[in-house]
Amino acid sequence: MRNINQKMRIRNKIIVAFFLSALISCDSDETKKGRFLLKGNEKLEENDPKSAIAFYNEAISMDSTYADAYFNKAMAHLRLNELEESIADLSLAIKFRPDYFEAIFQRGLGYLDNGEFYKAREDSERLLKLDSDHWKSHFLAGLSQEKLKNFPSALTAFENAAKLQPDNSDLLVNQATILYYQKKFGEAQALLLKAEEMNPNEPNLHNLKSMILFEEGKLPEALNAVEKAITLDNRQAYFYNNKGLYLLFLDRPEEAIELINQSIQMDPKNPFALRNKGIYYVIKGDKISALQYLTDLATDYPEMELVKEYLQKAQDL
Repeated sequence: MRNINQKMRIRNKIIVAFFLSALISCDSDETKKGRFLLKGNEKLEENDPKSAIAFYNEAISMDSTYADAYFNKAMAHLRLNELEESIADLSLAIKFRPDYFEAIFQRGLGYLDNGEFYKAREDSERLLKLDSDHWKSHFLAGLSQEKLKNFPSALTAFENAAKLQPDNSDLLVNQATILYYQKKFGEAQALLLKAEEMNPNEPNLHNLKSMILFEEGKLPEALNAVEKAITLDNRQAYFYNNKGLYLLFLDRPEEAIELINQSIQMDPKNPFALRNKGIYYVIKGDKISALQYLTDLATDYPEMELVKEYLQKAQDL
């Protein structure tokens, strides 16, 4: 379901490490590498990550152990959606500065995006040893435990993070998400109300609210909630997919399939969108196409809701 935009917001809030030493007139290696770092930072601020990477490489060519240059270069690779390269540079930053908290945190997020959930958990454990009083240590722990489906541990981690940063509405949404997975809809809704008081313009909040409303059979309300999420952030594939699902159950399949296909274009690997496309074909009476989508999903994701039900309906066509 999540947290692509949340993570990106955190990344965008990172203040790229600046070289703060005075640039004196002599052209020492220390001064030169610092100048290249500053030029890279300027290019990154100008949203020119390719040029930024070139300057960071110049700094690294002068000092192959320059942790800040590796870190900033990793952030530039993220702007270019070069996840493997970003993780590699963060690993080098950590190699040369083992207590580099922000690099470990960012690498953990990268591992999550790359499907390497156990490595993300290892980085969260490393952060907790470095600084257990920082909310990001617990936040990364919660995200990694969520991906590993250790929901009680994830909920505890998000609760700990929220205690350390009580004005962060995202952390309440994280807790509500875990409660949603545990089918504790009332508790999840209570947390979402608190989060909405703090930040009514949080898109994930409204998307999660829509999912709970769908589970409760309140389809028009679910549709309204996800439409608000899309209004607040129109870049999230799973928002469009959820809207498509609700339209399927509102007997508006042709509108639904357009949104589901749009979601698949944005994120071809989302199994929930593939499931919804299978449901669409069941509704349309297309047995062959429905089985094409639902049979593999039943094998790969046997616990996914609606898959078994609609696979049986497809087989009965």
